[in-house]
Amino acid sequence: MADMNPRLSDTSKFPDPVYKETVLRPLFDGAKNHHVDGFRRIDRAHLVMLVETGILDKDLATKIAGALEAIDKEIDPSALVYTGEVEDFFFLIEKELKARIGVDIAGRLHTARSRNDIDHTLFKLGLKERIDALMERARKLLGAMIDAADRHKSTLIVAYTHGQPAQPTTFGHYLSAAIEILIRDMERFAEARRIVDLSPMGAAAITTSGFPIDRARVAQLLGFSAPLRNSYSCIASVDYTTSTYSAIELMFLHLGRLIQDFQFWTSFEVGQIYVPNALVQISSIMPQKRNPVPIEHMRHLASQTFGRARTVLDVMHNTPFTDMNDSEGETQGMGYEAFASASRVLDLLAALISQISIDPERVDQNIRRSCITITELADSLVRIEGLSFREAHEIAAATAKSVVAAKGSLTDDGFEPFLKAFEALTGRKPTVDLAKFKEIVSPEHFVAVRARFGGPAPEPMGEALKSYRDRLAAFEEQARKAAEKEAAAAAELQEKFTALMGAR
Repeated sequence: MADMNPRLSDTSKFPDPVYKETVLRPLFDGAKNHHVDGFRRIDRAHLVMLVETGILDKDLATKIAGALEAIDKEIDPSALVYTGEVEDFFFLIEKELKARIGVDIAGRLHTARSRNDIDHTLFKLGLKERIDALMERARKLLGAMIDAADRHKSTLIVAYTHGQPAQPTTFGHYLSAAIEILIRDMERFAEARRIVDLSPMGAAAITTSGFPIDRARVAQLLGFSAPLRNSYSCIASVDYTTSTYSAIELMFLHLGRLIQDFQFWTSFEVGQIYVPNALVQISSIMPQKRNPVPIEHMRHLASQTFGRARTVLDVMHNTPFTDMNDSEGETQGMGYEAFASASRVLDLLAALISQISIDPERVDQNIRRSCITITELADSLVRIEGLSFREAHEIAAATAKSVVAAKGSLTDDGFEPFLKAFEALTGRKPTVDLAKFKEIVSPEHFVAVRARFGGPAPEPMGEALKSYRDRLAAFEEQARKAAEKEAAAAAELQEKFTALMGAR
């Protein structure tokens, strides 16, 4: 006997209890925790647009507006417990509307929209808010870094390559390199926000609607800069998510490298950074140890942030180019954790950079022990003695080798080895005397003569610091304009919605 048609024999009821607990409840809890305000704004903006375009009668809209207002006042989302009576938070609101004003009137709010365009609009509203908050912290960090670079524009440090002492520079010059990367990272965030700031509302399920909706009006009321043009793109192109988390991933990859340097430079063996007591913990058993553990916390939090952002991108990989759950509720909620840890890193790093200082004695010791000004000796011999760079380099190398072997310092112990190496190679005495030699190999001279564009000398550093402050001011102005636009949109939406509630 043939099996019965399963469609005819299926007596199960939605939702399956396992599906309810493993999928529907977490999604409902995510919506009530993260997106209640977004739902509220979308409902109100869509309602205003329906009235303004003549799609919905004002008297009916007034009843819907009153019911939405009552729901806001009577229901505490944080106290809601998912029961399975409705599929998700969207249907809960619709159920409450029906209970207050009836099925016919309540159902009219959903004219010309879908959960597809609603969901992507919710996620964009949530991301814009988080991007703006994170960028405020990034601007504070940038300001702290610029101020520190200005304070330390003449403070000598040892610069390392491949983990070894390389050349002297200034802490301000080093920080300036990190500043420029942070500025580029913030520009990537600004571009990501521009992508996020395009409204999907009005795309409905995929292809917009036969109703004469005004997509630009809804975008304006929700604080978006414009509607995203292609309606398929509104529900399929999750590049607003990937661009945001790519920007997070890169920013914290780059900041992690800076943090790792700080960890190395605070080690006992290097010790060129001094961390104040307020940011140091003492060992529970070894009272002599000063542990700058905030740097370790920043390092692992930056890595966590990077990893969380990368995970969001991995979830998007090889997904179909359509509306799909992979990019939605739980993935968005998971991504918000990246913003949370990112905020902690930015706050702590700004505090650390504002308070650390350079230990000049340790820097001087390390410069003396490592002969790192020897490059300038070679350069100066080319300019003063007319040698080729390769000849000058050979003399400088022989000088450094002798000083290091004797465990001396280039300034105090390098002149005699220099004379010997110079005469051996050229067959004559140099015009450089002891006083000139000491000037040439001093770290102060090394920095001062590197006055080219981008160098550590005072003039290029002054120009650089001004450009950084100008860029910070531009970021601040950009944020101010965005905040004003958002505030104006919120005020207009409230005004139009209030007017609907008063209409008769």
